[in-house]
Amino acid sequence: MREVYRVTRRVAVSNASVLILGETGVGKELVAGAVHNLSHRSGRPFVRVNCGALSESLLESELFGHVRGAFTGAVSNRTGRFEAAQGGTIFLDEINSTSLTLQVKLLRVLQEKEFERVGDTNTLRTDVRIIAASNRDLMGEVRAGRFREDLYWRLNVVPIEIPPLRKRRDDIPSLVSHFLDYYNELNDRYVVHIGPGTMEALRNYHWPGNVRELQNYVERAVVMAETDELVHELLPRCVTENQPISTDPMTGESQPRDFQALTKSVVTSGILEAGDSSQELHRNVVDHVERELIAQVLEACGGVQTKAATRLGMNRNTLHKKIKDYGLGD
Repeated sequence: MREVYRVTRRVAVSNASVLILGETGVGKELVAGAVHNLSHRSGRPFVRVNCGALSESLLESELFGHVRGAFTGAVSNRTGRFEAAQGGTIFLDEINSTSLTLQVKLLRVLQEKEFERVGDTNTLRTDVRIIAASNRDLMGEVRAGRFREDLYWRLNVVPIEIPPLRKRRDDIPSLVSHFLDYYNELNDRYVVHIGPGTMEALRNYHWPGNVRELQNYVERAVVMAETDELVHELLPRCVTENQPISTDPMTGESQPRDFQALTKSVVTSGILEAGDSSQELHRNVVDHVERELIAQVLEACGGVQTKAATRLGMNRNTLHKKIKDYGLGD
């Protein structure tokens, strides 16, 4: 983490593009915010966009804006995120979720500093620093043909890789202390002591949701504590029992042992990532799962949509529309 801090401080004073890599919940957005706040752009907007939460057509409009009549429902002109971030920084989270078509347009913004609103012919100039983040191996996505190599190298000027919490367990006591202070003040509580065996259980857990998961459990403990002590009993069973995990044969990463546990883990991560302010939790979580399912089945069927539709038990026209919406191909 000291190396992460060092690189963050060095790159902040430049205008270079930054690519932040790391698992869900490690704090990629915090690092992006730090790069912005330490830069000469700190007095200008810091605009966040979750690329994985929207379909291709909606994401294009969100990023670049649109003009009235550009598509059904476009009743007025709309300013996009690149315009809103003028002079500041735009943070593109889950950049790996963008389609190849949209990646071409992002490459143009990076190289030429210009774009058009959806449905418009006027070219707009932009002065925006781009910070992108991915929870996947982008070079692996390049090799698989799902991410443009030229965009990868344009984004990857300065990479910052954030290690998962299970690889920096010595940080856990400091993080727990920080979150206790924060949620004590937020909830007018006074949980300041750590009970016997509690910190050991926290250190030994595998943390699939990383720092965001730890934050969630500390907040729950502060709210539920009946004394001034964070005791073992306030932690969820997955932590206190250190539920067994297996290793994904494809990635080598730790994961729950059975399908039910894996499903629970995916949903938990989705809830933690969305945060309390999300108003579209169901759509965001379900869309992520559905997109991955369709992508894998389509790949297994050699890209033949009729065959994939039969495998999925889905109408072919419905599948075709979903493939377009998720940016998975033509």
